Amino acid sequence: MRIIALDASTEQCAVALGDGAVWRERVEAAGQRHSELLLPMVQELLAQEGLALADLDGIAFGAGPGSFTGLRIACGVAQGLGLGTGLPIVGVPTLEAMAESARMRFGAARVIAALDARMHEAYLAAYEHDGKRWRTAIEPMAVKPADAPLPRGDGWIGAGGGFAAYPELRARLQPALAGCHEEIVPAAPAIGALALPRFAAGEGVAARDAAPLYVRQRVALTVAQRAAGQRL
Repeated sequence: MRIIALDASTEQCAVALGDGAVWRERVEAAGQRHSELLLPMVQELLAQEGLALADLDGIAFGAGPGSFTGLRIACGVAQGLGLGTGLPIVGVPTLEAMAESARMRFGAARVIAALDARMHEAYLAAYEHDGKRWRTAIEPMAVKPADAPLPRGDGWIGAGGGFAAYPELRARLQPALAGCHEEIVPAAPAIGALALPRFAAGEGVAARDAAPLYVRQRVALTVAQRAAGQRL
């Protein structure tokens, strides 16, 4: 089974094409340019491998949480590609993809994943790997760093930019942490690796049914909040 995986949930724009054994990847620092970059990156990667979209078995995307705009862009591109081909789509939670990235890079089996959610909150979740799959220890949430829940036990690895954005988050979770890798992002190969068994299990959906996972449903700021410099 060969799929393509997309992510635009952070300031990076990422695409991976592969079958689980080998992934070909494109990553760019996008800033606010995800809408310009994502589809051309898909096309370039397919062309490099001599494939058409119809040669694939599915499309995966980082569903969220993350940047509201980025999530909509990734979901929209996945839907557009799916509508044109009839390929099934799987949305992969970005925090789980960060846990998978930490497992792929460092062999981590207990991961607390955190992204900056703006407004002095972090998107946070915790996952434990049982040797076959990730199991959720703390469900994805938007939380003030001082209110972050502690997972049971110790030996957890912190992963993601939420720890860089909020040093107090790391201090809050320090009793459980064995280490921290602030550079971890929802890498496209990790999204693909998590999506493959879901496609195999028939969990792919039609393009019209794909949707982002916002966690925090607030998608706009008031004029006063924007004037005060707040960002989503």
